[in-house]
Amino acid sequence: MARFKENDLPKSKITASSLNKATLIFKYADTHRWKFYVGLVFLLLTGATALAFPKLMGMLIDSVKNKSYSDANNIALLLIGILFMQSIFSFFRLSLFINFTEHTLANLRLSLYSNLVKLPMSFFSQKRVGELNSRISSDITQIQDTLTSTIAEFLRQLILIVGGVALLATESIKLTLLMLSVVPLVAVAAVVFGRFIRKFSKSVQDQVAESQVIVEETMQGISIVKAFANEWYEIARYDGKIKEVVKLAIKGGKYRGYFASFIIFCLFGAIVAVVWFGVRLSISGEMSVGQLISFVLYSTFVGASFGGIAELYAQIQKAIGATERVFELLEETPEKINSKQNTSSIKKIKGNVTFKNVAFSYPSRKEIKVLKNVNFTANFGQKIAIVGPSGTGKSTIASLLLRFYDIDSGEILIDGKNIYDLELENLRGNMSIVPQDVILFGGTIRENIAYGKPDATEEEILVAAKQANAFNFIEGFPEKFETIVGERGIKLSGGQRQRIAIARALLKNPSILILDEATSSLDSESEKLVQEALEILMQGRTSIIIAHRLSTIRSADQILVLDNGEITEQGTHQELIALENGKYKNLSNLQFTDF
Repeated sequence: MARFKENDLPKSKITASSLNKATLIFKYADTHRWKFYVGLVFLLLTGATALAFPKLMGMLIDSVKNKSYSDANNIALLLIGILFMQSIFSFFRLSLFINFTEHTLANLRLSLYSNLVKLPMSFFSQKRVGELNSRISSDITQIQDTLTSTIAEFLRQLILIVGGVALLATESIKLTLLMLSVVPLVAVAAVVFGRFIRKFSKSVQDQVAESQVIVEETMQGISIVKAFANEWYEIARYDGKIKEVVKLAIKGGKYRGYFASFIIFCLFGAIVAVVWFGVRLSISGEMSVGQLISFVLYSTFVGASFGGIAELYAQIQKAIGATERVFELLEETPEKINSKQNTSSIKKIKGNVTFKNVAFSYPSRKEIKVLKNVNFTANFGQKIAIVGPSGTGKSTIASLLLRFYDIDSGEILIDGKNIYDLELENLRGNMSIVPQDVILFGGTIRENIAYGKPDATEEEILVAAKQANAFNFIEGFPEKFETIVGERGIKLSGGQRQRIAIARALLKNPSILILDEATSSLDSESEKLVQEALEILMQGRTSIIIAHRLSTIRSADQILVLDNGEITEQGTHQELIALENGKYKNLSNLQFTDF
């Protein structure tokens, strides 16, 4: 997979609107805003001292003509003083800008992340995780680089161009006009040519990356390659890509050769032209040798600044674009959830659930009705099972109960209250879900169990682990509860992950429990252990069980058969089995023909 590069960040045109949006970043500076403004003062002082340097160098050279040791000594000391001041100003400029940037971006990162995690599921169903990661990494890094150095460097180069040209004019108007007609044009041409070379080099790097993808794919699927005896095919594929790389690289080498020739002849030729004309003016007595030296140094400053400012402007455009994309996310409306833990605000509900004529379609697929007029009631302590073919809306019922999405019509009631009249945090604080594909975080087993109740005591975590049939396998690990589970729990088996998820749900002690095909992907032994743990978990609370394996729901108080978004059958296992040509009976016959 191609890695996202900062160089690929899109630019944004710098307009009054985009600049206004970019300046919003200063509100995240909090009490550190003054550091930016003081840094600008030091930046101006740095530019001023830099402009004084060529003038003093010219005066130092002219002291030869006067044959004055005292003048030479005084000017040399003044130059050293200027350099010392410039180094001090540069230190404070950098320190202040970095200090301002780091505090500002820390606040921005926290605000962005806080807003992201509180956005509704409808937002995440339409966005890629990679894109969101890019916002919080590449875009923020681009802003960081710009605030730390790019803006300062851009302003510094601008000061050197404006100040340099003004001081050049004081030395010689004729020479200044020649310099302005030649050096900046050549410098800008060099930048444009250089950018073309870099783009070409990037295309070569992309081709090399594509060739590496072939190697990676081949190594990962080596068993398939060998099984089909297709080594020759992979070699030919890699050979073709390598030849493309060579062809492009040779072409790029020629362009770099042209660029080197251009730099040698045009850029240095322009400098020679300026010096030649300056020498002629010196010979004619229109300027001194010291003035000529000052002029050449100022010309170098101006030429280099012309060359650098175009690239800096492009970086600022990228930063403006990055800022706009970050603020787009910050402007998204989050769910009403606290940013800090507030367990005291969670009021216990009993757990009676009622769906009344509920209809729903996903925001991204409005034309497809996932649920149509769904009606059912789950009273406190009951086990309600939902079965049916894949894609009929079983998991959608769980998502609606958790208010991941808003329903199109109908009502969902909990303890007789409309679900939308309950505080979202209080609603979800009374629910737990054990999904089929358990997601664990990359920390320890203790941390993953405690996720159900972050302020849980050691004793509560141990009890939850024992009730979930997880204690024995946890104690079998050398690090016990401190065992690192790995990314998404990869170091644990499927059954172990399920039991950690059950322990997590037990610790939360929910009033409503949702089991979303919690045992469908387990082997028989793991399923037995998990099922025992689930029986303990379901005691004394309302349970909504979404199941494929009908053997796990025979004891359910009520079974709902969902087909094409509608409840077509409803009753106990025995009642549904007794129905002639019933959907549940057919599903049951298919699963139990071998028993």
